Amino acid sequence: MKHSATPLVQLPALIFNLGLLAGAWLIVPAGGRTDWWREWRAELWQARNEYAYEQRFSWSSECAIASFCLGAYQDAVCLRRLHRHTRTARPVHFGAAWQCILILATLLGASYALMHVLPGVRAKQQLSHLETRSGLVLIKYTNNEDSLPTISSGQYRAWKDQKQEFFDGFAFYRITKENVSWDQLDRSRDSAGWGVARASSNFFTLLGVPVQFESSAETMAPDIPSLVLSERAWRTEFGANPEIVGSKVRLGSLAARIVGVLPEGTLGLPGNVDAWLLEPDSKAVPGRAGYVVAHLSASGRSRMQSGSIQITSYAPHRTPDDLLGTSIDRDFPSSRAVFLFAILLAFLALPAITSVSVSDYSVSLHEISWARRVYRWAFLVAKIALVLPTVYFGAVDIGYGFTGLDTIHAMYAQLAFSLFGCLFGLSWALSDQRRRCPVCLERVAHPARVGQFSRTFLAWSGTELMCTGGHTLLHVPALPTSWFSTQRWMFLDPSWKFLFADPVQD
Repeated sequence: MKHSATPLVQLPALIFNLGLLAGAWLIVPAGGRTDWWREWRAELWQARNEYAYEQRFSWSSECAIASFCLGAYQDAVCLRRLHRHTRTARPVHFGAAWQCILILATLLGASYALMHVLPGVRAKQQLSHLETRSGLVLIKYTNNEDSLPTISSGQYRAWKDQKQEFFDGFAFYRITKENVSWDQLDRSRDSAGWGVARASSNFFTLLGVPVQFESSAETMAPDIPSLVLSERAWRTEFGANPEIVGSKVRLGSLAARIVGVLPEGTLGLPGNVDAWLLEPDSKAVPGRAGYVVAHLSASGRSRMQSGSIQITSYAPHRTPDDLLGTSIDRDFPSSRAVFLFAILLAFLALPAITSVSVSDYSVSLHEISWARRVYRWAFLVAKIALVLPTVYFGAVDIGYGFTGLDTIHAMYAQLAFSLFGCLFGLSWALSDQRRRCPVCLERVAHPARVGQFSRTFLAWSGTELMCTGGHTLLHVPALPTSWFSTQRWMFLDPSWKFLFADPVQD
């Protein structure tokens, strides 16, 4: 007689048998576990009804039942081996939303890291918080260009010794080509053709510009002229070694001592200068033309118009000279301001190169959940949020990393790259969004030409693309008409799923 209920004396053995089957169940491939668990439980029930004794425990019967349960492991291993050999390789999708975000994040990180590697950008960041003296002008003759030295050292000394109405300080410099030599690492080195600016001793004091390592020069001998290196010469000739301060160099037959380094891009003065030699006014070569920088007094600032001031110089026994003082204050807009202006121009020009609409018309009654809609818009916002800072860092890298610091050329380079980068970056983000399935955000693929151009006004003609997940078809018209002017999504019902071997999960 068979019993459907398990006696209490056999309950521990039954739990042990189910545990053995559970271990075999874990080995079975996930797709067949439910069916095989039901099969094994039915066979276990049949085995216990065949071998188990009523109301008593039999060791031989339980061993036979356990042997049956262990046989399930052979089935499970065989199923796992068969599944491994028959399994098809999962297709790799190269249009997933996470892949797009990962690529954009990688580009953003690369541009940001490059910004901290390029010496020009790093120097600009160091100088961004420094304030130079305002009210500085470069004095020249009215009809001469800024790049030509026009003021002689005699005129400079005459102006400096006389009481001025519009100025409260003057500095003079002239540029010469010098052969420079120095001792380094127990050997002599020399460099020909340095552009050396021979400047008055009050030059940096008047301009109020920062000089790195300048404090190291306080204990140096006053009888040796001081030499301030440009950052370019410091890096290329001395390997950016800060211990070079205090070393002696020779400019031709003249000995000088290095007292500091001038950060590149600090001055907005004409001339290509590798080093600044500070010497007393008495050593200036008479008659040699150079450049004069002056600081405006309060009266002079009131006479400034559009960054310049008209000056008339009355020298003894000479006709009056008409001079012009042009401001050299570095009031260039910041890199962030330039980028914001580029974004504004890009948004204004964007409708001219691409459609700004992403609300595609659907020809079906299929409704997308609110969660999917929020996910789709969040993906578009994330792309734009990654594209814009990538363009910003890239523009700063190109503008200031290769063309110098705080120059008008660097600003224009950054503006041009920012404008075109934002314009085409936003255009790409919108066009990419229009080619992504509104359900799974996979890029549609497998374009197929449908219809004929000659029948555009009688039937639909264009390109048809398919979602790899089996959710939608995208119809793009070849020629926009009044009844079919924009792309359309057609949602596929579940009966299409069998055509897609590995559909993308919703």
